[in-house]
Amino acid sequence: MMKLKLNDNWTTTNGNQPLTDSDVERYVSVVPTTNQRRLQDKPFYLFFHFGMNTATGREWGNAQETVEDFTITNINPEQWVRVAKSSGATGIILTCKHHDGFCLWDTGATDFNVMNTGLGRDVVKEVSDQCHQQGMDFGVYLSPWDMHEPTYGTPHYNDFFCRQLTELLTNYGDIFEVWFDGAKGANAKEFEYDWNRYYKIIRTLQPGANIAICGPDIRWVGNEGGKSRKSEYSVVPTYLTKCETIQKNSQHTADGGAAMQRIDSKDEDLGSRKVLSGNAYLSWYPAEVDVSIRKGWFFNKKDNRNVKSARKLLKLYLTSVGNNCTLLLNVPPSDKGVIHHKDARALKKLGSAVADITANPVLVQNFGKLGDKDGYLEFRFNAPKKLRYCIIQEDIAHSQRVERFDLYLQKPNGKYKLAYRGTVIGSRKIIKLKGQCTGAILVIRQSRSIPIIKQIGFYE
Repeated sequence: MMKLKLNDNWTTTNGNQPLTDSDVERYVSVVPTTNQRRLQDKPFYLFFHFGMNTATGREWGNAQETVEDFTITNINPEQWVRVAKSSGATGIILTCKHHDGFCLWDTGATDFNVMNTGLGRDVVKEVSDQCHQQGMDFGVYLSPWDMHEPTYGTPHYNDFFCRQLTELLTNYGDIFEVWFDGAKGANAKEFEYDWNRYYKIIRTLQPGANIAICGPDIRWVGNEGGKSRKSEYSVVPTYLTKCETIQKNSQHTADGGAAMQRIDSKDEDLGSRKVLSGNAYLSWYPAEVDVSIRKGWFFNKKDNRNVKSARKLLKLYLTSVGNNCTLLLNVPPSDKGVIHHKDARALKKLGSAVADITANPVLVQNFGKLGDKDGYLEFRFNAPKKLRYCIIQEDIAHSQRVERFDLYLQKPNGKYKLAYRGTVIGSRKIIKLKGQCTGAILVIRQSRSIPIIKQIGFYE
């Protein structure tokens, strides 16, 4: 086993990096809030893009819509939530108001709302009620940019927006996430949103909610193609918590979302020691992967032919939830008021596939702070096993520490084979495996201070 270089680990060379010094202690002092820790226990949830664009067949509005343009006359939120639950998701975020300004709830702030349409039903209430009845978390998306509201671009708009936000956070039960984006049309009026005021309202009315993207709790992964980084750090420079609130960094056209599906590798490294050493202020700011099950974000029947398969969705799950991120999968209800049967079928199959990951445990072991003899961890199985997955979790209450590791599997002939070479772990690393084996060795090669491992599990 000497060829495995087991002596080259965090207790000895530590990748030629300091195991502990003042910089390292600064990095590992950055830990998640209670809300952020809760998020990592429920890392998969759905987006419902539904509204005026569902009726008009657009991705963005054109500022000319009237309530008469919302021609949808029936919805089935019970089916929406039931389908979402079948996918293995634990929560739903609803687009309560998109950029067109049309509101899906009984708001007193504007007449441009669903109560003045042929549907005449408070969609936010019906979806939130179904979430609470079916044991799902409920969250809200509220677009700061509003094409319809005449006060937009004036100081009065911040008052208008805060009234809307207060309604949503007061009348619809517990909210687990508030999702803001900075998208703004290229011809939109120059206007600075009062983000700090918005955040204060959320912290006061819904103290258990995380604030995502244009907010301090959850970071946009950087694209809408479902791609995460090789090393997805949760400890990053604090300036990133403000990045999406800057207009020039946000989407400016309806077609801009397609460009965001092309990965920009220049931002690949957000949290290495090299990056952190040059920044005085650091934050726990984990990544959320947002991606649509369809080509577009709102329902369009022309997209029925390109609904992502359960196989593709599982791959997205493994490379997001399984790579220290959360997954926000968009599933748009149709203009018939239901989740399309193709989407529903793919989601149900995804739910079964996700459940299968941990359905057959071979060995699951809890740890804690490792000792000076734990440079590598050895596992023996009671018989040859056909492994499918290994799941490693750090105890993120003590920050994100592991920077590099190797996983070896022992074949029935006694020989070891490198199965996976990884970097960071964080809240959850899901490693796909194959082949018969009788044991395994995990070597943590490099760490920021002493590794604190919550659990390691092997599954067939």
